[in-house]
Parts: sequence; C-alpha cells; structure tokens
Amino acid sequence: MTAISDRPLMLPEEFEEFARALARTVEGIRPEFINGKLGIKPVPDGDHGRIVQWLVRICIQARPELYLHDQGLKLQGYRGGNARPDGTLADADAFVGQGDWAVTDEVLMVAEVTSFDSDTNQRDRIDKPRAYAESGIPLYLLIDRDSAEVKVYSQPDGVRYETVQILPFGKTVDLPEPVGISLDTEPLKNWVR
Repeated sequence: MTAISDRPLMLPEEFEEFARALARTVEGIRPEFINGKLGIKPVPDGDHGRIVQWLVRICIQARPELYLHDQGLKLQGYRGGNARPDGTLADADAFVGQGDWAVTDEVLMVAEVTSFDSDTNQRDRIDKPRAYAESGIPLYLLIDRDSAEVKVYSQPDGVRYETVQILPFGKTVDLPEPVGISLDTEPLKNWVR
C-alpha cells in the first residue's frame, strides 16, 4: 500500500492552493472541497443573488451586531474540507485576519440557496448538512428553490442535525437560538422559476 492510498485524493491544504490558482485563472465558478470530494458551484443567478440580499437585510435589521458574510469555511468533520456557503452568520468581526478559509468556531448559521444545476441535490441537501453538522455549526438554513421550501437544520450532534423543520415559501420561519430571527418567507415566492 502506498502512502497516497492512505489519504484522501486531496488534502484541505492542497485544495486551498488549488482554489487560489483557480480564482486567478477562471471566472464564474466557486470551488469547494466537502467530505474529500472536489466540487464546483456555479456563480449564482440574479434570483439567487436577490434571495441572499433579502436574507442579509433581515439579519442586519434583526441582529445588527451580526453580519451575513460571504466567507469560505474550513470544515472540521470527517476528512476535513472547505465550503463557501451563500451566507455565514457570525459577529461582524468574526473572520478578521483569517483569510479565504476561516474556522467555524464563531459561526451561528450557514445559509444556502439552491442553484439549478445537476449537483445541487448532492451538494446542498446531502453533503453540506452533514459537513456543517460535523463542524458543530448550530444552524443550517436551506432555501430550496426547487421545492419552494425553507429547511432549518438544527441541533447538530457531531454527525448530523437532529432536527429539520420544513416550511413552504409564504410561511413565517422562526430560526431557533442562537440566531433567534423570524423570517417572513412570502417574498421568496417572487424569486423562483
């Protein structure tokens, strides 16, 4: 058995170097490394971007001491990895001095908005909930444009989220502590296909 077969195909440090090189040469994609697998997120479409703006505004109004960052995260769970959520809720200064990929210690919630690509099911509905729970991130908010639902994953046990609340667009979603924000999701109906 060779040394290379005893480790994942790519180490997190190798991914970070790859991601920096890719950012310098290719536009329109966002690389991620989750559970030992390299993935590419497409650049968001206009409706996707508008949903993130909506969420940023609500978070700032409800909790002005926090910010919904566009921050890459080092995931601490199985095989390690790196993800760039659509939004990372933390103190406004949480990531100062941490560079492109930050630790998750101060993250209260990560948010993802589904994209209309072939990998969104695996990436946003399977891999990311597991990776975020393994990293101990208290909440994972998934705004699922395919099903017109908001999914709130909470109570990570180090392997998975023990609670998942699913509500259709149009309902009020109460994000549990440590976030403690209510979302009127009626506007989301305007930004789905």
